[in-house]
Amino acid sequence: MTSTQPAHAPAPFLPPNSGSPEIGERGSDGLIRKIGRELLLAMYGAMRTVKLYPPDNPVVQKTIDDLVRIATDVFHREQELEVRVSGEFIFINGTRLRLDLDNYASFSRIIGAFRESGVGMCRLRGESAARDWVVFLTLLQSPATGDPDDRLHDLGARLVAANVMLFELGPASAADAADAADQLQVKEAAKRTYAQSVSVTKDVINSVRMGRSPNIKKIKRVVQGIVDHILNEETSLIGLTTLRDYDEYTFTHSVNVCIFAVALGRKLGLTRLQLYDLGVGALMHDIGKARVPLDILNKPGSLTEDEWRVVCGHPWMGVLQLFQMRGQNEIPYRAMIVAFEHHKKTDLTGYPKHIRPREMSIYSKVVAVSDAFDAATSRRAYQTIPLTPADVLQEMRVNPRRGMDQVLVKAFMSLVGHYPVGTMLVLDTFELALVHASNPSPDAISRPIVKIVSDERGNVLFPGALADLTERDAAGVYKRTIIKVADPDRYGIRVSDYFV
Repeated sequence: MTSTQPAHAPAPFLPPNSGSPEIGERGSDGLIRKIGRELLLAMYGAMRTVKLYPPDNPVVQKTIDDLVRIATDVFHREQELEVRVSGEFIFINGTRLRLDLDNYASFSRIIGAFRESGVGMCRLRGESAARDWVVFLTLLQSPATGDPDDRLHDLGARLVAANVMLFELGPASAADAADAADQLQVKEAAKRTYAQSVSVTKDVINSVRMGRSPNIKKIKRVVQGIVDHILNEETSLIGLTTLRDYDEYTFTHSVNVCIFAVALGRKLGLTRLQLYDLGVGALMHDIGKARVPLDILNKPGSLTEDEWRVVCGHPWMGVLQLFQMRGQNEIPYRAMIVAFEHHKKTDLTGYPKHIRPREMSIYSKVVAVSDAFDAATSRRAYQTIPLTPADVLQEMRVNPRRGMDQVLVKAFMSLVGHYPVGTMLVLDTFELALVHASNPSPDAISRPIVKIVSDERGNVLFPGALADLTERDAAGVYKRTIIKVADPDRYGIRVSDYFV
């Protein structure tokens, strides 16, 4: 079936702010989010293939067929299909799709293409055919000039010339400003969650040091906030783990481990309640260090044998502290297990020593991976030059002495990418970039989403501009490629400034 219409059919444009039926009348938001995400991933895959290969290439035909099938399914279910880009968000039939690390690349590519062409809304008039999408996606990614309105009209005229009448296009609506404000609110909410988490963790550890009982209700609220934020939009909160404050290391480390552990647990498919138990265990995993003298914890040189023995006692001291907390019945039993096991290693050769045979908890393994990554990438009294995130991942993967569960290490690498968030890169364009998010495509793990923080002459840019390292030029050559990982201190760049 073709989608062409008679010559008198309306031109493929809609006036600004044209209305659309409410999706809630037909399907639940949960269903729309699920099939909408599938639609955008299919569109993203089709956009990449039509730009690289001719239309008759089997790879193009496969991705286009998948897109047609999903688009037809959505249209049949909802009796409409509208994709709207507003600010940094994408709406399918009026329902905003959730942005997280797993779909960041696809969202970014589609939003960028729509903006470059001046398109704010695209609505299907009926069932689509493969040719409709091939022509539309090819023209959508063609080089554009002039202001957005001119580009939109030019795209519409070229669609008409190609006898493709399926798509009704409209400009960005006045609601974009409100959506941009929503995005800012999400970022501000992440910063509030992080700051509150650090503050509560600081109060808890200082209370233990002073011999007082910490406030368990505050701990529960903080973990609940982290879990809720990770489930709704994990990108901004994971970005804040780059803070790694030297002076506040003890507290920011616990919060970072909690964020990484909850995000990894979500990737593993844990339920909300399980994520809560995991989060409490991660946030409290080092509470036993509150009983270790500060002159030992902050000693810049090597520890004596007696001092090391004291440090190695912090896991069981953490268990005792959790048992002694007022209202300890509200502390998940799993949190006590995590406090005891997070340094034991998968072969149980770590510390503290155990008496009876045991098997390490999956919660402890998740926290161990998160703990090792954040600790090795942070600056401390005895580690003034931290390893790069990429080097840490490589060490965790190839060094068996680290005692990491390799399945969880691989899951963690897929979460943070081959180049984790905050890694500074030197590109072949002589630009400097910070990794903003991992690329969800398995074959693009080494090409993350980055934020360009300097031009080719070395001039620092702030707040920087996002770029997808999978983008290619008209000849199919990557626009930017990573040359090496760099130390941001060498260039006078503070990574956290670009995520706060």
